[in-house]
Amino acid sequence: MLIYVQLMLPATETVFWICFFIIFYTYAGYPLLLQLLVVVKSTISTSRVPNTLYVPVTLIVAAYNEEDIIEEKINNCLSLSYPADLITFIFVTDGSDDDTASILKKYPRIIHLHQNERRGKLAAMNRAMQAVKTDLVIFTDANTLLNQESVAKLVSHYSDNKVGAVSGEKKIMSSDDGVAKGEGLYWKYESWIKRLDSRLYTIVGAAGELFSLRTKLYTTLPENIIIEDFVQSLLISARGFIVRYEPGAYTIEKASKHLKDELERKTRIAAGGFQAMIYLKKLFNITRYPVLSFQYISHRVLRWTLSPVALVVMFGASVILAVSGSGLFLYLTVIQAIFYGSAICGWLLVRQHRRAGVFYLPFYFVFMNFCVFAGFWRFLANGQTATWKKADRN
Repeated sequence: MLIYVQLMLPATETVFWICFFIIFYTYAGYPLLLQLLVVVKSTISTSRVPNTLYVPVTLIVAAYNEEDIIEEKINNCLSLSYPADLITFIFVTDGSDDDTASILKKYPRIIHLHQNERRGKLAAMNRAMQAVKTDLVIFTDANTLLNQESVAKLVSHYSDNKVGAVSGEKKIMSSDDGVAKGEGLYWKYESWIKRLDSRLYTIVGAAGELFSLRTKLYTTLPENIIIEDFVQSLLISARGFIVRYEPGAYTIEKASKHLKDELERKTRIAAGGFQAMIYLKKLFNITRYPVLSFQYISHRVLRWTLSPVALVVMFGASVILAVSGSGLFLYLTVIQAIFYGSAICGWLLVRQHRRAGVFYLPFYFVFMNFCVFAGFWRFLANGQTATWKKADRN
């Protein structure tokens, strides 16, 4: 038995370093490689600067039971810095049984669509698209506020015929709460990668909080698709169009009030990620989509598949190697144990609605990867519907 263990140690060490490489590449290596590729690209070609463009556009808002914030959202939309005669507003309140629909009736400038049955956001979007008469359409969530120049910033990119869609940036309102801090930091990191993705070729998945596209490129997706914004934008890229990222157009959103709501939201997204990978399986064909596949696998697929598993396997491998007497792996095991211990401390503090301090970063990193496992299980059990319970916001 001892001889067998000794023979397995080199293989265990190889597994450890493979896992380490996967994790490093997913979270740091890919962004750094992107940065290098963007620098190289900028030396051999010049990027096109978006031109000011004012054309008719339709803004769609899907709102379900949003009576508390719908008036603020309406006023935010009506005050956008874009010619009033060039922008049409469509609000869909399907399934709402509060005062959301009655509040909207006070605003004749807004086209209001309502039916009693709730079939989910995607069904509402599909229905709203039937009323769109403009070449460009913008989707935004009811619980977010847009900056004044957002529409103009998004539209400016369509002066380039290669651009099929443009995504805005998502910002989380600052707070000392552990969930808000973690979510805010994550979106700053994510926005950095999206900027690089866009400068290299195209972004991998638009943010549904603020997402625009050419109306003719909209795909009427099956109503069971969970993360429709992600799938919709990648289908546009697969058709040969570019999806740009515009940080000058952004939404401001509050973080989830309760940890359980954030757990539910991220689990839902992870379940949708696995569903999307099957629906978009053609994007794994790197010979057909060389750059897009590279970006898609590096930025998204690894986060939802190999990277969370690698975290578990790497820790197990380092423990085995440390027990075998390796000083290096004893050191590496202790570092990992401290990191996961810090994550547990952060979790306990966040649960008690206390400041997590230095613990919030390890907590949120582990929390995100835990949600991937939870989402995978829900996907296997077919337990995630396209509709979901709204999260309470701070």
